Amino acid sequence: MIRRPIQRSTAILLGIASLLLLLGSYTWLSYRQHRSNPDDTTIPTWSQIGHGVVQVFEVNKRSQERWVVVDLKATATRYFLGLAAGATAALFIGLAMGCFARVEAFLQPPLSLLAQVPPTAALAVFFVLVGTGQNMYVTMIAFGVLPAMAQTVYLEVKEFPEELLFKTYTLGASRMEVIFSIIFPQVLPRLLDSLRLVIGPALVYLIAAEMVVGDVGFGYRIRLQSKLMNMSVVYPYLALLAGFGFSMDYLLRRIQRKLCPWYNPVQ
Repeated sequence: MIRRPIQRSTAILLGIASLLLLLGSYTWLSYRQHRSNPDDTTIPTWSQIGHGVVQVFEVNKRSQERWVVVDLKATATRYFLGLAAGATAALFIGLAMGCFARVEAFLQPPLSLLAQVPPTAALAVFFVLVGTGQNMYVTMIAFGVLPAMAQTVYLEVKEFPEELLFKTYTLGASRMEVIFSIIFPQVLPRLLDSLRLVIGPALVYLIAAEMVVGDVGFGYRIRLQSKLMNMSVVYPYLALLAGFGFSMDYLLRRIQRKLCPWYNPVQ
């Protein structure tokens, strides 16, 4: 039967099996590669990856700093600033478009157009407009996530029942009270859903920018170690990025359940 539910224990076992299959496939590929070339570094063995992890976390003799600490601080700062700026702007733009027809008519065309522009393709434009410092990374992430998030908020506001609006006005609520006390709580879970969906794309924009012009950060380190074919360092960095994205998604889901207990995303 289509969409027939399965037991939680079965779902957990299937998830574990998929991860074991992934790890087993990598182990087999690494073994096959090193059997033909024992000095290969493109598909490192688990022992080589272990040495790479030590290299990432130990104090570097030349810089006297831990790579992971320096890079994580730079990348996380840029990421959260850009995501916060984009989400905040998207919230207010989406609310304004959904609540006011004039704002909708004015902003809908350019927003739809900008949503089709890949931020990574516009890197040169960001370099010219805001330079290559911190502002460039923040602006690029905000530009990348704003159109999709703003349209999500806008569409959710447009679906708000008209009868509830009339009832709140009848009870004497002002325009701002209706927007922030009635409409905003209904929009919040969708905003958090949208934020979860842009976790990955925002990381892509940031890593791409760091690989091009960064002098510190995950993208910079991956580019540097890739040139040296030191994949035993690159793979741990990729694993850290995956763990970071997973943690962000889990945290946002917990926040959504806490702030919006009435919301059922299945509906």
